[in-house]
Amino acid sequence: MKQLVASLIAQAIDNLKQSGTLDADLQANIQVDNTRDKQHGDLASNVALTLAKAARRNPRDIAQLICDNLPAAGEVKSTEIAGPGFINFFISQDATAAVINKIMEQGDSYGHCQVGNNQSVQIEFVSANPTGPLHVGHGRGAAYGASLANLLNAAGFKVQREYYVNDAGRQMNILAASVWLRYLALAGIEVPFPSNGYQGDYVKDIAAELQNNVGPSLQHSASAITQDLPTDGPEGDKEAHIDAIIERARALLGTDNYELLFAAGLNSIRDDIKDDLEEFGVHFDEWFSERGLSENEQIERAIKKLQDNDHIYEQAGALWFRSTAFGDDKDRVVKRDNGQTTYFASDIAYHLNKFERGFDTVINIWGADHHGYITRVKAALTAMGLDAERLVIKLVQFAILYRGSERVQMSTRSGSFVTLRELRDEVGKDASRFFYVTRKAEQHMDFDLELAKSESKDNPVYYIQYAHARICSMITKLESEGMVWDQDLGLANLALLEQPAEIALMQQLELYPEIISHAAVAHEPHQVAHYLRDLAGNFHTYYNAHRMKIDDANLRNARLTLSACTRQVLANGLQLLGVDAPELM
Repeated sequence: MKQLVASLIAQAIDNLKQSGTLDADLQANIQVDNTRDKQHGDLASNVALTLAKAARRNPRDIAQLICDNLPAAGEVKSTEIAGPGFINFFISQDATAAVINKIMEQGDSYGHCQVGNNQSVQIEFVSANPTGPLHVGHGRGAAYGASLANLLNAAGFKVQREYYVNDAGRQMNILAASVWLRYLALAGIEVPFPSNGYQGDYVKDIAAELQNNVGPSLQHSASAITQDLPTDGPEGDKEAHIDAIIERARALLGTDNYELLFAAGLNSIRDDIKDDLEEFGVHFDEWFSERGLSENEQIERAIKKLQDNDHIYEQAGALWFRSTAFGDDKDRVVKRDNGQTTYFASDIAYHLNKFERGFDTVINIWGADHHGYITRVKAALTAMGLDAERLVIKLVQFAILYRGSERVQMSTRSGSFVTLRELRDEVGKDASRFFYVTRKAEQHMDFDLELAKSESKDNPVYYIQYAHARICSMITKLESEGMVWDQDLGLANLALLEQPAEIALMQQLELYPEIISHAAVAHEPHQVAHYLRDLAGNFHTYYNAHRMKIDDANLRNARLTLSACTRQVLANGLQLLGVDAPELM
């Protein structure tokens, strides 16, 4: 309807130009918005105000000229000029009710659009290190990324979902050493557990499974392991201590057995993460291995590309990327003096790999603590001759979980944290997914467990799901009483839907495609969550004010058809957010 009204305004302005009333070279920026107060029309435009200065006329005079020259259109019942020159449009009831036919025809696809024009987008999200289970902080990035991917698909983008598995580097070696020491403890070989090791119970579970699979083949004496180790913290250097244990494990176990140990930790946690995310309704098209970058020499190739472009220099035996030339606050090491490449070098290679796969846009969803990485990664892309504007970084604040007034502290290393699985078990997948996307991703969020579990209108996901279930139950109950919903009869009598609550509900249903388009382009799933809450509220208000069980079959079926369309849009929106639309509650 907005497009139609904008077209009518454009035609009116063209008529005024042709008649010489307005200058032929006058450029109009036509914007049509929904009105907040329906007493002032359904749609409004400020075009007259934007033209006033260039046209050298009073904006109310321009508004009157436009209204007088609007082409006839059955969809527009009337217009009025308000305030300094706003044009308000009152839409006919037939035009308003047309959305019902559209929803009935399009069903699950209602709201989809082609604003994306089939552009390819890769979204990489979660990508938590496989050193422990996902916690509630990871859950927000998972919910946001999955919902954004669904939104972009609905808006006509071609989306690939990717998880970057950080399966290389020091943290994974610390995990392997932690598993090994727990494995040895099960055999009665007591080695003091390092303060910098991974201490969660899940490490013990991995160790027990490892013992069942390999028996005593990885066992060595405590004296062989602890001989000449640097002192652990706090008296000594905890970092040097854990690194020495890792090297001792490599030396005692040999390459093949160390790889077996390493894989035991990696595979167990990665598989657990996959299962956890599947249960959370989050699915990935690709699980990309960081180790694969080294195995395929992609890191060396990325460094050489920077060298060929004269953006690498050597200092003290190390290779440095001259990132300050691209706005970074300091240059970055890509290869240490011992020949080992850095995490940043892997990041460079990974992003080069992404763009070489041909995506039009690459979206990275990172925790807010990664803010400092943005400049250096974009600097590397620019230095390699790539368009860094094609990389979009969305920062997600970790959700803070409260039990009552007490904040729950989380530390993956110490093992004292609330897992995503525990959250899901306590409040459910639907409440978790919905609550995570009720605010902008970059905004601080407190997760209220008690509210998420409550069955009240204050709990937004319950309120929305209840609206969907209420409509299902209403239609089923009427059917059991001999009042079967007749869709054709309902569509034939939409003109009977004249009550203000019915008009408001239809107008809100018409807004849904616009919400999807705006939310997708802005990368803001919370727009959908807020829309669904408002739609559910409007339906509950309508249902409480107007009876559905009435003798007038024409009006009854028209109201049931409006209700069924509301149910469809609620289900469509919930699906985008990864939330179920129950028929019974």
